[in-house]
Amino acid sequence: MNTKETIEIFEKYVIANYGRLPTAIVRGEGNYLFDAEGNKILDMFPGWAVSGIGHCHPKVVKAIQDQAAELLHIDNTFYIPQQGKLAQLLSERAFGGKSFFCNSGAEANEAAMKLARRHTSKEKYKFITAEHSFHGRTFAAVTATGQPKYHDGFLPMLPGFKYVPFNDVAALESAFDDEVAAVMLEPIQGEGGVNVATEEYLGEVRRLCDQYGAVMILDEVQTGLGRTGKWFGYQHYDIEPDIITLAKALGGGVAIGAMMAKEDIAASLVPGTHASTFGGNPLACAAGVAVIEAIEEEGLLENAKEMGLYVREKFAALKEKFPIIDHVRGKGLMIGIQLTADGAGIVSKCLEKGLRINCTQQTVLRFMPSMTVTTDQIDQAMEILESVLTEENEK
Repeated sequence: MNTKETIEIFEKYVIANYGRLPTAIVRGEGNYLFDAEGNKILDMFPGWAVSGIGHCHPKVVKAIQDQAAELLHIDNTFYIPQQGKLAQLLSERAFGGKSFFCNSGAEANEAAMKLARRHTSKEKYKFITAEHSFHGRTFAAVTATGQPKYHDGFLPMLPGFKYVPFNDVAALESAFDDEVAAVMLEPIQGEGGVNVATEEYLGEVRRLCDQYGAVMILDEVQTGLGRTGKWFGYQHYDIEPDIITLAKALGGGVAIGAMMAKEDIAASLVPGTHASTFGGNPLACAAGVAVIEAIEEEGLLENAKEMGLYVREKFAALKEKFPIIDHVRGKGLMIGIQLTADGAGIVSKCLEKGLRINCTQQTVLRFMPSMTVTTDQIDQAMEILESVLTEENEK
């Protein structure tokens, strides 16, 4: 089918709950996409950071093919070797925690909140989250999301959630009381505009959680698995959370989520308290193992650091030429470009010229290429973006 035929089928049979780009993608290879008409698109925002090591990475593809021929799914009443191996690899690269596997970031955050409630005393039912946060679309996760636009049409939301300004220590302190079960934050807010947590702020979160007997949850759905140049975003800070949640890049394109908790906290999730039918299935976990092995074998953490610095240098040069760029922020290959005007038109024009980027919060361009990106590909992206900015500037 061509793009027109695909769109016609969608209009007739698929619920229109997404704002879709007018392009039908049929193939991905590394940092490139190919549409139904054979056009090649340089992807600098691969699947909302899902394809963190590029589209169809050969190691992940082979792991999926091999596993598919042996066992696709078995329920969690059995021991699943691939699940155990993935849990080990994650634990060894984090704080030595234990993992629960599910199918998405929202599910991982739901599991984290349930565990926090289960682990703390009965009077603790409140959660503190940040304004401009994003934690998922399921009911508790969207309640935790500190953006009123996601609550519209679904009120009343679940009780017990408090929203505080991100990086505001005084507001955080004033929100705490003895009924707080947990604080849940992103080390870097992704959908909220690539807002980076300060050292002081996360340190204060840790101190207050310890003081009040609350659980510190870090939503690493987007920052986890090397995106920032370290395995996990929290590793840029002098703190250790109690729980982290993961998804996106973990499966290399296969649906998987994970919640990792310190051993004493994980012990509260006993049989019967939480489950996921498809969570931790052999196929998804085999893909996850392959992702971690590829990151290490190919030195992709270091590449994320180096390419992140290279990208920021390029954007600094563009800022000197185009007043619409206010400043650039982020870590590693999680980069936000703050504009002084709406960025949606820029994103559309870039796609027309063969470059995929994203705009969030109306005025923040998100540039989040895979960890396999090269300087040549970054240069190509910058050339396209500069041509679009030049055209916009000349209007």
